[in-house]
Amino acid sequence: MNNNRSRSQTRDRRNEPKEFEEKVIQINRVSKKTKGGNRIGFSVLVVVGDKKGRVGVGLGKAPDVAAAIMKAITYAKKHLLRIEMYKTTIPHEVYMKRGAAKVLIKPAPEGTGVIAGGAVRAVVEAAGIRDIVSKILGSKNQASNVYATLEALKTLRPLRAQKTVMKGTN
Repeated sequence: MNNNRSRSQTRDRRNEPKEFEEKVIQINRVSKKTKGGNRIGFSVLVVVGDKKGRVGVGLGKAPDVAAAIMKAITYAKKHLLRIEMYKTTIPHEVYMKRGAAKVLIKPAPEGTGVIAGGAVRAVVEAAGIRDIVSKILGSKNQASNVYATLEALKTLRPLRAQKTVMKGTN
């Protein structure tokens, strides 16, 4: 079998800068009881973002870790969300409850940095938000917290829209 690419060309592609930052959040080893014994598989949760306001989450399942990671990355890239940002932070405070996971995300002044737990930090950094304060309440489940954070970021509205709504209520 003759591929059109030589090994050196393939190696060069690996060193190219990636369009998206990929972060593995969780790797679960799962097993299924069958007649012949246990079938082992892996479930992987991945966050993908371009650090310019787009972020996605993917869950991949496969018999080996590498295949599960690839599946998760391709799913996350297909389901990217655009996040509303104001300079280096978010336009307003958000509280989101999804299942048992509760996430509170607040904007922070420039230079504060990302003050957030593991799951929220991964999503926020992948989105490109540099100044934020957050608190995870309720569940300690990484996957639940990632999805709750994503839901919270989905609800963000631009600052101008908020001001016009507030002026209209006078």
